[in-house]
Amino acid sequence: MTERLLVRRWMPDDREPLLRVYGDAEAMRWVGDGVALTPQQATNWLEVTANNYRQRGYGMYTVTLRNGGSVIGFCGLVHPDDQDKPEVKYAFAREHWGHGYASEVVCALLPYAAEKLGLKQIIATVAPDNAASRRVLSKAGMKLIDTLPEDDGSQTLLLSWHAPAVALQ
Repeated sequence: MTERLLVRRWMPDDREPLLRVYGDAEAMRWVGDGVALTPQQATNWLEVTANNYRQRGYGMYTVTLRNGGSVIGFCGLVHPDDQDKPEVKYAFAREHWGHGYASEVVCALLPYAAEKLGLKQIIATVAPDNAASRRVLSKAGMKLIDTLPEDDGSQTLLLSWHAPAVALQ
């Protein structure tokens, strides 16, 4: 929860908003392989996320406006291909771009993950040309640690965030 946003676990009713955000080809140009989600993939992702909640205690979350309640996007922590480190992911409906919601929710999610989930390091991946996401991740305190080559010849930037050290009492 932030000043303007409510964040909650996914529910089966989130399938349609999920398709509205992740089914938008323009919105997805920076996500994964850049291809919009199909209805079956949305259903599968809801199941994967429910399983992540059971196994890890976290996953993707639904983001709504405090004053309106409608779903504006999604944010959370995932382990693509069962990778070791949790990775922050987010996407918002295009009509909600440019309002600072991604920065607001990511800046709240990382400390929450450290304090409530005990996570010490969180990573993010971003295309070098995705200036908006690079700004979001930078505002959240994530630092560039590597540039990864992709099979298609492109590159992906790898960023990392470490939980602040807790002073011994």
